[in-house]
Order: sequence, then structure tokens, then C-alpha cells
Amino acid sequence: MLIDTYGRVATDLRVSLTDKCNLRCTYCMPEEGLQWLSKSELLSDDEIVRLIRIAVTQLGITEIRFTGGEPLLRPGLVGIVERCAQLEPRPKMSLTTNGIGLKRTAAALKAAGLDRVNVSLDTLRPDVFKTLTRRDRHKDVLEGLEAARDAGLTPVKVNTVLMPGLNDDEAPDLLAWAVENDYELRFIEQMPLDAQHGWKRDGMITAGDILQSLRTRFELTEEGSGERGSAPAERWIVDGGPHRVGVIASVTRPFCSACDRTRLTADGQVRTCLFATEETDLRAALRANAEDSQDGSDEAIARIWKLAMWGKKAGSGLDDPTFLQPDRPMSAIGG
Repeated sequence: MLIDTYGRVATDLRVSLTDKCNLRCTYCMPEEGLQWLSKSELLSDDEIVRLIRIAVTQLGITEIRFTGGEPLLRPGLVGIVERCAQLEPRPKMSLTTNGIGLKRTAAALKAAGLDRVNVSLDTLRPDVFKTLTRRDRHKDVLEGLEAARDAGLTPVKVNTVLMPGLNDDEAPDLLAWAVENDYELRFIEQMPLDAQHGWKRDGMITAGDILQSLRTRFELTEEGSGERGSAPAERWIVDGGPHRVGVIASVTRPFCSACDRTRLTADGQVRTCLFATEETDLRAALRANAEDSQDGSDEAIARIWKLAMWGKKAGSGLDDPTFLQPDRPMSAIGG
């Protein structure tokens, strides 16, 4: 198992397939984009599948989330999903995407074995979308969401970040729209993972702000006992059900003590946390591998991975006055 010194066991693997993205969201990257990884730095499709196989068959991983950048930009995505669906035991597989291109690929991804999708959408207003993302692709995202729902990639979850002065008034409208379209809406507090390092806690739209806004129009009942376990989202039943809304309060209500994630970047680095400042290189072990090389064997790679996770810190450190934002932005880490 991928266990750490605090007794947490990682069963959820987030795999970044590319650092590239076709949007330029203001809270993620500058308008001109970033310096992308070269093709030689990226893991190949075979390398990705091999690492996932090791994780599933030797390290107890039961869930795979494909992320980016924008994972739909990865040419081999459908093939990767199809090969991972053949693993025994078969992992649950999901995808986090901005939705652009999903209209074209949703049916193929479902046929390959993908279980569901999370789609990022921060606004219902096309003009605000263009301001936030610096691209005029709002209609494409809405069509992608519909295609995912129609293909059976359900439940379709919609991830929303509220930004002061831009879309912070839209929470009730977004929830009404999600209920009408049978999507599960999840609000995410803005995190310090922007490439510009411009994040400030002051003025951030918090989970408390979001819930207060939603309750102006909806009756929210906390789901279950309020214990979310390893799930990042706290969930509320909307107007008695059956629809639910979630809030991921990574900053104001961190859930580090129950975290069950391990992360693999597009260039083959293990990250124990979104906010980790250190990484462990699996790509070097893969590429040192000849079939008969002990250093690059599946067992050797599994040992490296286990050792990396054993050193996982107790928490993200966001509340520590000495907190340092990771050098890599979210697009290069994977969501």
C-alpha cells in the first residue's frame, strides 16, 4: 500500500496527461501561456499505462483521475483509458476537463471505459467566461457537458471557482442551472496555485460566503453526519433532494488528515500533495529500464513510489505563516 507516517493510505491516483491548455484562466496562468514541457520530457502513452498498472496491481490504487493541463489535448487519451480499463482489478476512472472538445470525444471515452467527468465552468455568462478564460468558448463547454451527460459519463460534476468582482454573484444561478440540467455542482475555493503567484487570502470567496449566497434561494441540508472522510467536497442536499451541491474548501476547511491521493505529473514525478515543494522522479527509473534491469523493474518503481508517499507531510501548510507556494502552477501539477 501507499501508506504514510500518519496512517493515511492513498487509493486515488491523479494522473496529469499534459501541462498544455487551450484556455488562459486568470487564476491559473498568464495570457501568453507558459513554457510547455517538451515531448521528450512527457511520459509516453506506454509509460503512463505502465505506471498506472503498477499503481493498481501492486500499490492498492482503486481510482484514477486523468487531469492536465487539459487532458483532451492528449492525442492518445482514448487508448490510455481503454488499456487501463482492462487492468485487473479494474480501477474506477474519471476525467477533469474544461469541456472544450468533449462534444467530439465523450462517446468514444465512454466506450473506452471512462466512468464519468468533472467539467470546469465558472460562469453562465459568455462575456464573463471570455474575461475569465481569455477565450470565447463558452458555447463549446455547454455542448461538451450535454454530450457527456448523453453519453452516460455520469454523474457529470461541474467545478466552479468564484472570483471577486467577476462571478461572485452567480452562485444561486449556477445551482439552479445545475439542478435543471441534472449536473452536480461543486464550488472550489481559489487556491494558491496560479503561475503568476498573485493569490491573496484577503478577498477570497470562501466556503462560508458561497453557502450564505446559496441559502438566499435554496434550502440546504448537510448530507449525512457532516463527516466527509477522504472526499474533498462537503455536500448539501438541495431543497430536500435528490440534487446535491458540494463545496471544496481547501483553504478554509482543509481535509488533509483524511487525504487518500497520490499524484503523477505529465513528466513522471510523484507529488504527495498539491502544495508539495518536493517531487520524486519515476520517469528516470522507467527510462533506465531494460527489461532485465533490476533498477527499472516494476518492483523497484513501486518501492520508489512507496518511499515517496511514506514521507508525505501532515498537511498542506496553508495556515502556516511560512507557507511557500509551489513552483509549479496547477496546470503543470494536475488537478
